[in-house]
Amino acid sequence: MGHNILYIEDNPDNMMLVKRALESRGYTLTEAVNGLTGVATAESTDVDLILLDINLPDIDGYEVARRLRASEKSALAYTPIIAITANALKGDAEKALSAGCDVYMSKPINIRELWARVEAFVPAPETK
Repeated sequence: MGHNILYIEDNPDNMMLVKRALESRGYTLTEAVNGLTGVATAESTDVDLILLDINLPDIDGYEVARRLRASEKSALAYTPIIAITANALKGDAEKALSAGCDVYMSKPINIRELWARVEAFVPAPETK
C-alpha cells in the first residue's frame, strides 16, 4: 500500500488531532501509546513512516528511535522517523536527529507542516 503510518504518542488529544488530519488525506494510522508498544508494533507491522513523541511514559523517544534503527527487522533502519515533541530547547533537535530521527517538529502541531513533512516521505494516496 505505502500509506501506513505509526504514531507513538501518549497524549490522546494529540493522537486524535493527528489521526483526523492524516486520515483526511487517505493515510492509515496505527496507534501506540508508549515507547515499548511502539517498538513492538513497528517490528510486527509494515509501516512506511513513524511519528514519534519524545516524552513517553516508559522509554523516551530517543531510546525508541535507537531501538528501531538497531532492530533485527532491517526495514526499520530506513523507515523515516519524524520526532514530534514539545521539547524546544537548544540541542533538542540535534539530540533527536542523532538518535536516528530524520526530521524534528515541535508542538503544538501545525497541521499544514505535518502534511508537508509526511508527504515528503510518503506521498498522499489517491482519495476517492
